[in-house]
Amino acid sequence: MRHHTSTSRGRLGSALDHGTGRPACVPGHGHTDRDGTTTLITDLPYGPKAAEVAREAVSVALHGSEEDLLDDARLIGSELATNAFASGSPPLVLCVDRRCPTAGGLEVEITVTDGGCSHSLPASLPASEEEAESGRGLVIVGAVADAWSLTTGAHGTRAWCRLTRGVRSSTASTLSPLPR
Repeated sequence: MRHHTSTSRGRLGSALDHGTGRPACVPGHGHTDRDGTTTLITDLPYGPKAAEVAREAVSVALHGSEEDLLDDARLIGSELATNAFASGSPPLVLCVDRRCPTAGGLEVEITVTDGGCSHSLPASLPASEEEAESGRGLVIVGAVADAWSLTTGAHGTRAWCRLTRGVRSSTASTLSPLPR
C-alpha cells in the first residue's frame, strides 16, 4: 500500500476540520509559516501496520523534541491509529501539528480521522478490565494528553489530542482534559 505524506502552511479550513492551535516544526522538516507552524499529514494503512506508521510519522514530525514528549506523542499516535483501524473504516489519516507559541514552550496536536463506524461507540471511556488484552487506548490517551476529544459518526470519526510542554500558565490554563 502506498502512503502519502505532506506538510502544509496555515491549514485554515482544512479537510480535517482542525481549527485550534496549529503547532510548529523543527527547521528543515517541512514548511513553517509566519507563526512557526508546521503540519504533517499522512495516510495510514487500513490494517495492523497503522500504529507503526503513525509512530514513525510522529517521530518525523517531532524530530529534535524532548524524549518524554516524543515518547508520549508516539504512544498517543499509535493508540489513536489502532482505535481507528479497530473501530472505523478507511481512509485513515494522521495529522501532527507542532507549534512554539509566543508564550514559549511547545504545543503538539495529534489528530486521527477515519471513514466512520457502523456501530455506536460509548459516550464515555470504558472501564477496562485488568486482564483484558485491549480496550485501554482512550484511557491511555486521556491519561497522557493535556486535552483530547473524540467525535464519532457514520461518515467519519475524529480523535484529537493536545500535548504541551513548557507553556506558560496563561496558555496551559486554557487546556483541560475531558472528564473521564
